[in-house]
Amino acid sequence: MQNLAPALGIYVSIPFCRAKCSYCNFASGVYGADRMAAYVEKLTAQIRQAPERAAAWGGQLPTRVDSLYFGGGTPSLLSVSQLNDIVKVINEVFSVDASAEVTLECAPGQLRDELLRAMPGLGFNRVSLGVQSFVDHEASAVGRTHTRTITLNEIERLRDSGIDDINVDLIAGLPHQTRQSWRDSLAQAIATGVPHLSVYMLDVDEDSRLGREIIAGGTRYGVGMVPNEQTIAEMYTEAVEQFCAAGITQYEISNFARAGRRSRHNLKYWTRQPYLGFGLDAHSFLSTAAGEAIRVATSDDLTAYLDPSISDDDRGTITPVSRAEALEEAWFLGLRLNDGVSLTDITREFGESAIQAFQPILNDACQQGLMEYDEHRARLTHQGRLFANDVFQKFLGVVNSGAPLIQPQGVFA
Repeated sequence: MQNLAPALGIYVSIPFCRAKCSYCNFASGVYGADRMAAYVEKLTAQIRQAPERAAAWGGQLPTRVDSLYFGGGTPSLLSVSQLNDIVKVINEVFSVDASAEVTLECAPGQLRDELLRAMPGLGFNRVSLGVQSFVDHEASAVGRTHTRTITLNEIERLRDSGIDDINVDLIAGLPHQTRQSWRDSLAQAIATGVPHLSVYMLDVDEDSRLGREIIAGGTRYGVGMVPNEQTIAEMYTEAVEQFCAAGITQYEISNFARAGRRSRHNLKYWTRQPYLGFGLDAHSFLSTAAGEAIRVATSDDLTAYLDPSISDDDRGTITPVSRAEALEEAWFLGLRLNDGVSLTDITREFGESAIQAFQPILNDACQQGLMEYDEHRARLTHQGRLFANDVFQKFLGVVNSGAPLIQPQGVFA
């Protein structure tokens, strides 16, 4: 009989960078070799303890893994030996499919020959390149150390080594970026022929130096040369149109792929499949035997993460996800996908009221041109994807208002 149990996705956080980019709002930084060695030691110990810790959380932990993602930071800064230690312990604790998608994030120009040769043996078959811009002065202005030539050379090196499943990240809204320079980056990204592209609109928040400077009305980091919100939205729209014309189809708000090349790991987040995160600021999502779910977040403080006097349970947070919250998530996470939310699936899992309670929101969003739906599916329009956070907030309000919900039919999986 075919095994219908969900496969697990694993995310490994490697928070080390050669230089900290001004726009970056992740828990990463520049640290010495001693910190990196201590981190790998702690990380591998955490992976070995995964079954026991998941049981203590009350989570059901699948043992079969079909996606493995090393993100950061810049995971390719680790030595081959360190990466091997991590991969080895993962294979000891879990059963990784032979066909699993195994991704390594890399910064262009920082992929060593030794690592490139070792990647197939380590199981890596996919690479995500943090390019952000193919225009050299834009990349340089935010702290990136690569050039267009270096990036193109890196893509060829990967292909020559047998890895052609490559993603390129771009950011709309960088300092000095113009509509024309953005078109240049889009054209170059398409011309590379890579099967997957990601486009992010610049985040403005307190977690990055550039974001803090914009909020404070400062002048550092090229703040005065950051495009306005309208221009950034137009850049995003242009990316959608240009990629679609080139056969690179949008399947999620920020992600685009050629036929058959969607990221298996990314899809786990939006479809609420189980995933387990290891390392600094990593996140996990597991179902429970009681038919609910839990989310677990690890500390984003590297000193606390490595401190042997702090227990693992005190390094993060465990948050139960109620049935009502699961319903909210099914809506706003599913709406990130261009395919949208299956109303049949929602009804099957949560009951008829799961549609009825949200009907006013669906009607209102449709009238505003932000959504479209029929008896089968609800999805965001292009305009809705530009204002996705505003739409998602509407779905959160239903449960918070205490609207009655019929108990779900069936079992949460």
